[in-house]
Amino acid sequence: MSESAAEQDYDLVLAGGRVLDERNGVDGVLDVAVKHGRIAAVGQNLAARGRRVENVSGAIVTPGLIDIHTHVYHKATSLSVDPGFIARRSATTTMVDAGSAGAGNYDGFRDYVMTHSPYRIFAFLNISFPGIFGFDKGVSIGEATLRHMLPVDRCVAKIEANRDRIIGVKVRIGGPVTGELGLGALELALEAANAVGLPLMTHIGTAPPSYADVVSMLRPGDILTHCFRPAPNCALGDDGRVLPEVRAARERGVLFDIAHGMGAFGYETTEGALNDGFKPDLISSDVHVIAVEGPGYDLLHTMSKLLNCGLSLPEVVGMSTSRPALAIRKPELGHLGVGAPADITVLRQVDSDYVFEDVVGTKRPGNTLLQPVSVYLGGKPMEVARRPFEEPFILGGSCCGHHS
Repeated sequence: MSESAAEQDYDLVLAGGRVLDERNGVDGVLDVAVKHGRIAAVGQNLAARGRRVENVSGAIVTPGLIDIHTHVYHKATSLSVDPGFIARRSATTTMVDAGSAGAGNYDGFRDYVMTHSPYRIFAFLNISFPGIFGFDKGVSIGEATLRHMLPVDRCVAKIEANRDRIIGVKVRIGGPVTGELGLGALELALEAANAVGLPLMTHIGTAPPSYADVVSMLRPGDILTHCFRPAPNCALGDDGRVLPEVRAARERGVLFDIAHGMGAFGYETTEGALNDGFKPDLISSDVHVIAVEGPGYDLLHTMSKLLNCGLSLPEVVGMSTSRPALAIRKPELGHLGVGAPADITVLRQVDSDYVFEDVVGTKRPGNTLLQPVSVYLGGKPMEVARRPFEEPFILGGSCCGHHS
């Protein structure tokens, strides 16, 4: 006996959008159907079977955006922002916190933020026991300057007890963050990551240690975040070409993440690297209490910035969906294959005269912005917020984003 008509119906069909799904090699005008919170079909002429149909013609339908570098241990750490606010504004379905919490305070993050958020939140656990505790406007205290603040055994134990949410180890390296300990902090973080068999994400700041020394220690699958930070201590040598140590790291499988933040995206470095054929693997915001006010703002703005640097729309989407999902070993996310959780972001690309700015004040005119239209998390429509810092620069009227 065939299925009843009710069983054949889709709960939702997003009809007529440009579907971009890097994992499955999809780039075309198609319908996306959802049933029971999962992707049920991607193809043509699915709308007739949808109980609810949203016409998204002219829009871009992508897997739910994944911001692999955020700070969202809200109110318990001084640098963190409200995950709900930032997800609504940037059309994000999954956020990965990059070391706001360490073994000493992770349980609060899990119980008071992650558990209460409708969004998917994962974490890199900071090798530093207290996490990032002294970061705010006018405050900067390094959490990785003293070896006894980085107890490997406590980091490993906390990860083993929380593998559902903790997806790796985080360490901040460079300048006053590590002080005289320097590469010693990276060695301890790698020891913990090796013990649990998970990736390491390392921040790269000012020297010492050098960018080359840091990246040379990373393993396949580890992430160098802030990869296009401005000079000094950037990915380019004195000749303006990508450092040989950086290319060697990529060849052995190290991943390079934008993580814009307040000090980690420089146009000179970015343009030099792109001109030398070196593209990032991952796009993320490093959104925190300072960066949220610009020039980084959030993931969607950072995606627009890279789009205006010459990356293609499919590349920018892949770097913000499939690739971060694979980097955190959550292959069920970041794609629109049948059976995947129905995490979906719908965007519109609009003409704009926005003037982008990097972290050292260098400006570049842009001609396009990505704007949120709607977001679905496990098939459930989520609220989308306005973007007042971009709206005045949209040409031809306001974007058609709406609250779902």
